[in-house]
Amino acid sequence: METSNETVIPMPRIGDKAPAFKAVTTQGEIEFPKKYEGHWVILFSHPADFTPVCTSEFMTFATLEQKFEELDCKLVGLSIDGLYSHIAWLRTIKDKIDYKGMKDVEVKFPLIEDITMDVAKKYGMIQPGESATKAVRAVFFIDPKGIIRAVIYYPLSIGRNFDELHRVVQALKTADAFSVACPADWRPGDDVIVPTAGSCGVAKDRMDGKEQGVTCHDWFFCTKKIDKEKVLKAILK
Repeated sequence: METSNETVIPMPRIGDKAPAFKAVTTQGEIEFPKKYEGHWVILFSHPADFTPVCTSEFMTFATLEQKFEELDCKLVGLSIDGLYSHIAWLRTIKDKIDYKGMKDVEVKFPLIEDITMDVAKKYGMIQPGESATKAVRAVFFIDPKGIIRAVIYYPLSIGRNFDELHRVVQALKTADAFSVACPADWRPGDDVIVPTAGSCGVAKDRMDGKEQGVTCHDWFFCTKKIDKEKVLKAILK
């Protein structure tokens, strides 16, 4: 039976420390995630420069960068193309592409050169069943302590939902700030889920409607309202 000498690197998981690396980018050299300590960061990969889906994504991310910045969330892109390809592609986007009302779009966040695929392999961005030579559309949400808090993967053929990426950062920061969970389709101002009661007495008070501000749909499913203004004050810079 044939064996492979190639080292298999396990895919980073939620709760892991973000794998560290140094890289050249369109904004200079970076040491990741050390450079972003104290901030949230989204590290995302795209298959290739000068491709249409990736172009639509980079224009959207660049257009929304200020919204992420308001959440103290930095953006860092990656593909296995070289630095000069990156620079030429981003210049083309700014000078020539007019798409869905977006034009003259300047990408200011760093785009990592990864022609050796070292970083892409560390983060499990190369999915051989999809492509052995292109990174899939991976998204890693990393907190101020350098911990991976969420991961989303998309295939090569489907562009990302950027409203959802923004919502995930909002929800993660809200969950941390208020020690709650966020239900399906949650947005700032919607009800949040409170932790399950730690004692029978508290659970009974909740079910009897005696715990102020808490609504119980059953013993295991209780929610409460947090005003949108209070949420935004906690999660925005």
